[in-house]
Amino acid sequence: MCIMAMAWNAHPRWRLILIGNRDELHARPAAPLARWDQPASLIAGRDLLSGGTWLGVSEQGRAAIVTNLRGYGAPDPDRASRGVLVADLLAGRKTAPLDDFNPFNLILVDGEQAHFLSNRPAPLRTELTPGLYGLSNGTLDAPWPKTLALKSALLDWLVAGAADPLPLFDALRTETLPHAGIAPDTPSDVPAEARVSPIFIRNPTYGTRCSTIVAIDAQGEGTITERRFDPEGKQSGESSIAFTWPAPAE
Repeated sequence: MCIMAMAWNAHPRWRLILIGNRDELHARPAAPLARWDQPASLIAGRDLLSGGTWLGVSEQGRAAIVTNLRGYGAPDPDRASRGVLVADLLAGRKTAPLDDFNPFNLILVDGEQAHFLSNRPAPLRTELTPGLYGLSNGTLDAPWPKTLALKSALLDWLVAGAADPLPLFDALRTETLPHAGIAPDTPSDVPAEARVSPIFIRNPTYGTRCSTIVAIDAQGEGTITERRFDPEGKQSGESSIAFTWPAPAE
C-alpha cells in the first residue's frame, strides 16, 4: 500500500506540490534521498534490489511517483521492476512496454504536461488537467477513505496559503483509520486490511518506510524532502535537497 496527493498548477504560488508515503517491507534495502550519479539529473531515494525508485524528480523538469495496483493477484517476480520504469521516465529514456511490468499506477509530470499511466486492464496514458489528485492502490481518484483524507489535507494547506510543509508531514503521519473505514474493495481478511488502511502504517514487518514532499513554486524553485521511519514507526532520518526546474514556455 502506498498513497499520494498532488496539486498540479492548482495554486498561483505553486507549480507542483506532491506528497506521498512509501509502504514496503522493512527488510527491503533502500538508499535515502540523494542526487544520483547516473542519470546525473535525478534526485530520489533508491531501491537497492531493483536499482529503481518509487518517487523522484529530475532537474530537467520531471517528477514521477508509482504505486502498485491491487486486484490482479500476487506480483510476478520475473517481470521488470516498476521502480526502474520511474527512473527511466525521470531520465527521459525509452522504457520497456508497459505490459512488461506488474500492475501499477504512475503519475508523470514532464515540463508543462502531467500524465497518469497504468497497465491494467490495458496500457493507458491520460493527460491530466491542472487540479488536485489522489492515488493509492486503486484507480486514479478512487474514493478510498485515506486517499480522500490526504487530498483534503493538501487542499486545506493550499487554501491556508501556507509555505511550511510541517502540516503536510503531519497529514502523512496520520495513523487513525479514516472515518469511512477501509477501502471499498476490501478482501475477506478485514483485520489485515484495517492494518494497512491508515495513511501511515506502523508495522514491524511491512509499513511506511518514508514520507516525501515535493514543492516547486511558480518560478521553478523546488525542494524535495524525505523523512524515513524504522520498523517501530519512529523517524530515523531526514534529507532535503533544493533544485531548479526550467522556466515554463511563454
